[in-house]
This record gives sequence, C-alpha cells and structure tokens, in this order.
Amino acid sequence: MRIARLLTDDGPVTGEYVDGVVHADDGQYTVGRDGRLLPPCEPTALYCVGRNYAATNDQMDYDRPEEPDFFIKPPTALLAHEQDIPYPPFSDELTYAGELAAVIGERCHDLDPADVPGVVRGYTILNDVDALDQQGRTARKAFDGSGPLGPWVETDVDPTAISMYTDINDERRQSANTSEMLFGPHEVVAYLSERFTFRPGDVVAFGSPANPGTVAPGDTIEITYDGVGTLRNTVVEP
Repeated sequence: MRIARLLTDDGPVTGEYVDGVVHADDGQYTVGRDGRLLPPCEPTALYCVGRNYAATNDQMDYDRPEEPDFFIKPPTALLAHEQDIPYPPFSDELTYAGELAAVIGERCHDLDPADVPGVVRGYTILNDVDALDQQGRTARKAFDGSGPLGPWVETDVDPTAISMYTDINDERRQSANTSEMLFGPHEVVAYLSERFTFRPGDVVAFGSPANPGTVAPGDTIEITYDGVGTLRNTVVEP
C-alpha cells in the first residue's frame, strides 16, 4: 500500500494513493486537480546515516566507519515530491544523494533489529541535498530545502535488496542496490533507537551510493527505488 498526504484547499488529507488518486476517509482526491502532494509524513527529525556504502567512502576518501555515522536534519529541511529546490545563495557547490528512508509508525526506544519491522510504517525516498563548500555537517546538510522527501510511504517492501538509480536531466548518475549497505536498515534503526526516542512520522535515511557530481539551477533530479517509487525535484534560482 502507498500512503500519501495531499494539501487541499481545506487542509491536508491522508490516504491510500492509487493511480494519481488519494483515497482518504472523507472521499477521493485527485493529485494536481484537488491539491498537491505533501511530504508523506510529519517528522520531529530526520535521522540520516552517512558513509554507508563502500563506493561512497572510496569516492570521498572517507575511512570505513565502525558503527553507523549519522547526522540530523530538522523538519524545516522538508520539501515534497515535485516541489522546487531553491539553490542556497551561500553555496557554489550543491550536490544530491538518493537515499532509502524508513518512516517510523509508533513511539519507540531501544529496539533490537528483529523488532524494527514491527515499528516501521513503511519506506520512502530522501534526497540528502548537500552544500559541499560549507563547513561542518549542519551547515552543509540541515538548511531549509535540503530534505526533499516522498512521494509517498510504501508499506509493503523489503528494504534489504532494492535496486536504485538517480537521473539528472535523464542522465544516469547513481546506480546501486541496498544490499551494498555497510549497515542494513534494521541495524541502523535499532542503533539509533538506543540514543533517541522515535515518534510517529520520524524518518531514518540509510545513506547514498557514490555521488558523481553537482547540480545547478534548471537541473531535475529523479531518484528511484524499485518497489517504492520516484522522487522528482527541480533545482531553481534562490
């Protein structure tokens, strides 16, 4: 099942997404005619794991981490599917990262990896937008618009062996499989839950494969995870 959120004239609605229609408790809403898609959840935080693919570490000359290496984006980073990404005026080196992300379904803390499937609502896609020329992860990754998320939450998918690819203006830039992760999704969620109390809607992203390039205003970024969907956003002038 795909769960989507839509912004209508009367406010947000949530329901099952089928062929461009959101089936909510109070009726059916057509995407585009009755409203636009919102980020598919309302997180208190987005917990993002980096350096989780060996190819990325090789590309960036990072040491292989001995445990998940993470940072946090605030909710103000969120953008929805097909919402424009403003190019930050303080950066001259903007890049992207196509990541699978879990959406937490219930309040939880200190999980075992075996418990993780029971607390995850489903999976979606995060674009970890990164201003590479800024100092420190918070400055690079936590600014407004640095977290496009969507287009929906897929509730029926195995996160451990999903093929993905990222296209920039129809040019293939990333291609990998989640089986290549150094730390698997269940392991990552359990690890972070030892340190944080998750709340419904919180997001855990699992890192990006090797990322070969930057983007500029006018570029369209399409990130696809098989069985989940495609997240599409266009970079625009600030």
